[in-house]
Amino acid sequence: MPDAPSSRRRFLRHSSVAGAGLLIPASAFAAQQKKSPDPDKDQGAENISPAEDLMREHGVLNRVLLIYDHHVHMLAAKQTFDGSVLASAADVIRHFVEDYHEKLEEDFLFPRFRRAGKLVNLVDTLIAQHKAGRTLTAQIRELASVATLKYVSDTDKLAEALREFLRMYRPHEAREDTVLFPAFRSIVSAHEYDALGEDFEKKEDELFGEDGFFKVVDQVAELEKKLGIYDLSQFTPKGRGSLE
Repeated sequence: MPDAPSSRRRFLRHSSVAGAGLLIPASAFAAQQKKSPDPDKDQGAENISPAEDLMREHGVLNRVLLIYDHHVHMLAAKQTFDGSVLASAADVIRHFVEDYHEKLEEDFLFPRFRRAGKLVNLVDTLIAQHKAGRTLTAQIRELASVATLKYVSDTDKLAEALREFLRMYRPHEAREDTVLFPAFRSIVSAHEYDALGEDFEKKEDELFGEDGFFKVVDQVAELEKKLGIYDLSQFTPKGRGSLE
């Protein structure tokens, strides 16, 4: 295992700098660290745990669910929209959520729960929902790729697929975040738990490149901007967000 923390962990450890508005380019930051090593930099620092990693990825999923939800509203209002945006959102689900995030769960978490004899019924349900989700993603991707949804049957099928995905994945991820992930720490050793965090990081870099998580976040943000739903303040109820 390498001694130097991964780039993503460096990012988190020094997030206070970014929070203050002092955004340092990665190359400059690395050079600064090399010239002026901080002997106390590891004191109190925390690596990203496997559970935290998976929960952060659920944040990406939630932002895509918002994109799906927005399309449900547009379909209900019979508004026209650019199907390529929805197709790109479905691609994020396919490549980042299903092929990466869920694969981690299926390869590293679920088997360990089975061997430990814990939460087996929950694991069975989660696996079934992963399979159902992949079917829905394929359907959403196919229908979103149609240049113009001229037929009522097509728009109805797309709206229903989106609603089914939303209805399933919101409780799905909530149950993982509040039950499965917290319990995972209790069924593996501390060494194994830490090693899995490194394995997750390596797999992410392998599939998406260095800082792959942040690249995917940026990709989702661009889709939000195209839909006009990027500005977080627009979701504040009018008259209820005053600081006065």
